[in-house]
Amino acid sequence: MSEELTPRQKAAVLMISLGSDTSAEVMKHLSEEEIEQLTLEIANVRKVESEKREEVIEEFHSMAVAQDYISQGGIGYAKDVLERALGSQKAMDIIERLTSSLQVRPFEFMRKTDPSQVINFIQNEHPQTIALILAYLPAEQASMILSALPSEKQADIARRVAVMERTSPEVIKDIEKILERKLSSVMSQDYTQAGGIESVVEVLNNVDRATEKTILETLETQDPELAEEIKKRLFVFDDIVHLDDRSIQRVIREVEQKDLTLALKVAGEEVKDRLFKNMSKRMGELVQEEMDYMGPVRLRDVEEAQQKIVNVIRSLEESGEIVISRGREDDVIV
Repeated sequence: MSEELTPRQKAAVLMISLGSDTSAEVMKHLSEEEIEQLTLEIANVRKVESEKREEVIEEFHSMAVAQDYISQGGIGYAKDVLERALGSQKAMDIIERLTSSLQVRPFEFMRKTDPSQVINFIQNEHPQTIALILAYLPAEQASMILSALPSEKQADIARRVAVMERTSPEVIKDIEKILERKLSSVMSQDYTQAGGIESVVEVLNNVDRATEKTILETLETQDPELAEEIKKRLFVFDDIVHLDDRSIQRVIREVEQKDLTLALKVAGEEVKDRLFKNMSKRMGELVQEEMDYMGPVRLRDVEEAQQKIVNVIRSLEESGEIVISRGREDDVIV
C-alpha cells in the first residue's frame, strides 16, 4: 500500500490504529451510510506499512490541533500558530484542507468576546452594520447587545435583522476589518444566509420585557405587518392562556412560588383563572394569601418574574415536554 491513500483509506487506517473500543465510540457519531462505507474500507485494508500509519496519525493530529486553534481564535490565529510550529507551507496545507470542508461563520471570533466589549466596538456603527453582526451572533449574546444599545436604535436594528437577505462575503470581510485591530477575524468563502424573522424573534425572546415592548411598539408604527408577524411568533406571559391544562400544570411545578405570586400580581383575570385552576387547592390558597398581603410591588420586579416563567415555558418547549400553540393551522394539536 505504498501509493497515496485516499481520504476514505486514511480514515480506515486511523480507525484500525485507534483500536476497536475507540473506533466504536467514534462511529457512534457517524451516519449509517458513513459507517457502512468506513466498515467496507476497513475490511479491504490488508496491510499498512508502519511509516504510512504514522503519517496518517500525524496528519489527523495536525488537523485536530488546527481545528482547536480555529475554535479558539479564528483562522488567522490558527495559521499563525501552525506556521511557527510546522512552517509556512505545511500550515497552509492544513488550513486549506480544513477550510475546504469547514464552514466558518462570519464574526465567529466575537462569540467568545464579552458582550460589553462588543457593544463598545459596534455602538457607533451604522445600524445596518450592527444588524449584520447581531444576525450572526448567538441569540443570547445578541439579545444582551441589543438591550444595551440606545432605545431609539433598538427597533430600527431589530427591523433590519428581520428583513435582512443574503450578504456577500466582500461586505462581511469589509466589516470584519473594522474590528481586526482588536480582535481576530474570520472569513466566509460563500454567500451565507442570516437574519430573517426567525432570527429577530429568537433575539427578542431573550431580551427583557421592557426592551421587547419598546421594539414592538416602534415597529407597529414603522412596519405594522412586520410587527404583527413577529408578535405571532413570540411567546409572552399572557400567552400562557393558550397552553393546555397539562402543560400549565407542568410549568407550575417547575417555577418558584414567589415568582408565580409576583407574576400574577398584575396579571389579567383570564391568566389568573387559568393558573389558579391548575394549582392544587392548598397552593392556590397560599398564592392568593401572599398576593393579598404583598402590598405594592415594583413593575420591574413583576416583569422579571413573568420573564422567568416565560423562560421556563420556552425551555420546556425546546425539550419537547410541552407544546405551544401559536394559533396557526399547522400548530393545531390532534
